[in-house]
Amino acid sequence: MSIDLVRGFESERLGDRKGGGILGVSELSLRIKRKFQEDSEMQDLWVRGEVSNLTNHRSGHIYFTLKDEKSQIQCVVFRWYAKRLRFRPEAGMKILVFGSVDTYEFRSQYQLQVLSVRPDGIGELYRAFEELKARLASEGLFDEAHKRPLPRYPSTVAVVSSPDGAVIHDIINVARRRYPVRILVVPTQVQGVGAGESIVGSIQRLSGSDVDLIILARGGGSIEDLWPFNEERVARAIYDSSIPIVSAVGHETDYTIADFTADLRAPTPSAAGELVVPELGEVLERLERYETMFDQRICSLIDGFSHRLGVCESALSPKRLYDLLRAREGRLRELERHLSHLVDHGIEMRESGLQGVVGRLNAVSPLHTLERGYSITLKDGGVVSSVRQVEIGDRIEVVVKDGSIMGLVGETNEKKR
Repeated sequence: MSIDLVRGFESERLGDRKGGGILGVSELSLRIKRKFQEDSEMQDLWVRGEVSNLTNHRSGHIYFTLKDEKSQIQCVVFRWYAKRLRFRPEAGMKILVFGSVDTYEFRSQYQLQVLSVRPDGIGELYRAFEELKARLASEGLFDEAHKRPLPRYPSTVAVVSSPDGAVIHDIINVARRRYPVRILVVPTQVQGVGAGESIVGSIQRLSGSDVDLIILARGGGSIEDLWPFNEERVARAIYDSSIPIVSAVGHETDYTIADFTADLRAPTPSAAGELVVPELGEVLERLERYETMFDQRICSLIDGFSHRLGVCESALSPKRLYDLLRAREGRLRELERHLSHLVDHGIEMRESGLQGVVGRLNAVSPLHTLERGYSITLKDGGVVSSVRQVEIGDRIEVVVKDGSIMGLVGETNEKKR
């Protein structure tokens, strides 16, 4: 067979193929990709396996291998879905993944594009629960210091829950039977894929509103049913809420991460209706007690003021003032007499003392000496006590008891000792 004949035969075979022409590698990869996408059995699958070769890429994507005893498959969780995972898978963990089989065209490698991840079995769920609980507790999300007190008399209460079922009706009936409160129902998905995102959205929408407090409620169920309330994003939304939140999820024995983060945990949704509002009868009874206490206090104050007013009125009456003035006048006269007596006695005492002093002065007074016949000789105003103080011809003055004698010294005789 000649070369031309062979080429013609191959051309005929290639031309006979459906679609005709020669495919490029990228075209073949695209056809394979479409085959996976068109096969319904390869879409929306739940697959069980063990995690290995886990990589948390800086882009936000998560890459890992899912394997069992015989086979393995590459898995990828793209960033948008990775942010919404209930928990982060770890190497060696047995999980259930939900997604679809697809191909990575660059390498023509098939892989499982994962949309959701769950622990495989109750044991893994509890493990994920305890790990998240320990991590959030270490960050302080459960500390009592961050718990806000509930308003004592709320006017508006928001209930974040599914609008279907008995939970909403139980809370409304219990709360309104106890107290006239306005209840705002916030329809929220509380189970299944997307429930966590719905809960977070409802809490964030209520932030900044006029709601006094929020009840986060759901009826009982399995741990899988209650798992949205164990998601980290729900816990952080509760922690960041500007409005106090009461967690009322499941039965009394059910505990979720939301219960530890909330400002108050109610054992059941019905109990939440009792905890968030007071009992109207108790409020009225308390108001009556306050009214009685206020009446008694006011009456006591009025009686005290009346007594003081009566005392003041009695003290300011004309007769009372007249009697008071007369008493003060009598006291004033008494003090005046006493003062006069003291003045007279003081004057007498001082006169007596003065007479004694005068007598003692008179005894030594030069005038008294003159009265007895003596005289005093003066020269130039000074007393002459010696003949040596004068000379012949000096003018002198001789003072006697009834006057003075002026003269000249004619002679001096000094006394011989």
